[in-house]
Amino acid sequence: MPTLFRLAARLPLALLHRVGTLLGWLAFWGSPPYRQRLRANVAQAGLDWARARGAVASAGRMVAELPWLWCRPHDQPLGGWVRWDGAEHVEAALAEGRGLLMLTPHLGCFEVIAQAYAERWGAMSPITALYRPSRQPALRELVAQSRNRPGLLTAPANLTGVRQMIRALRKGGTVGLLPDQVPPQGMGVWAPFFGREAYTMTLASRLVQQTGAAWLLFAAERLPGGRGYVIRVSVPAEPMPGTPADPAGGQDAEEVARRAAAVVNRAMEGLILARPDQYLWGYHRYKQPRPQAEVPADGAD
Repeated sequence: MPTLFRLAARLPLALLHRVGTLLGWLAFWGSPPYRQRLRANVAQAGLDWARARGAVASAGRMVAELPWLWCRPHDQPLGGWVRWDGAEHVEAALAEGRGLLMLTPHLGCFEVIAQAYAERWGAMSPITALYRPSRQPALRELVAQSRNRPGLLTAPANLTGVRQMIRALRKGGTVGLLPDQVPPQGMGVWAPFFGREAYTMTLASRLVQQTGAAWLLFAAERLPGGRGYVIRVSVPAEPMPGTPADPAGGQDAEEVARRAAAVVNRAMEGLILARPDQYLWGYHRYKQPRPQAEVPADGAD
């Protein structure tokens, strides 16, 4: 498998995306449960199928571009493959020196965001990303190597990793999270996501609450024709509950956690609705959380 990945990495990105388009539609028509869940999640968001059908091909492109991303030599910069829109927000947050939490949904090429950030700002403020080793032993070393790059650190998906992220933020560093994934039982709260209750992680909000870090929204959109990516950075429209900026304040911890999860979910919804054709609608967002906890919702000092 690693050899196949390295061979695929030599192919042009445009060709990989064309292959990915085929893979995406094969998976869609070949798996009725996946197809039904994808369509149901699109309908839950109140979208016409025409606006979201591109997500079928996008899911395949996400898989096909992984060799290109994972096997890229560490000394080979992304260069012209990535364009930033809203980089001034990152510059401003880093200048404050109170840490930066980067939140992105499973949209477009989210894998490229940490690498692109590390190349541009990693020397100033390294990024720490939560990392769970591949379940396939053949890919474990390859994935680990791809994510341990200059300016890019990884934190294990356990209590040690949470402590690592908190230390990084308190030192003025940067942390990256994908908050639209279902956390283990006891590590989240139920909050609306496109009008339906979804078990939502509290880790993102508690990192901000405990460290006072700034938080920004990121989305990496694929450009047509395999021309690369544009990473869009935006400022959240709402303050994080449980922080000095929260106008409500003074509520019990459980209520604050629910409100914070709802704020994060609304922020993710905004990014998704901007490019519904590149979101992973097939993800089982409304499933029951698994009982075994790997990532605690509340951090540790």
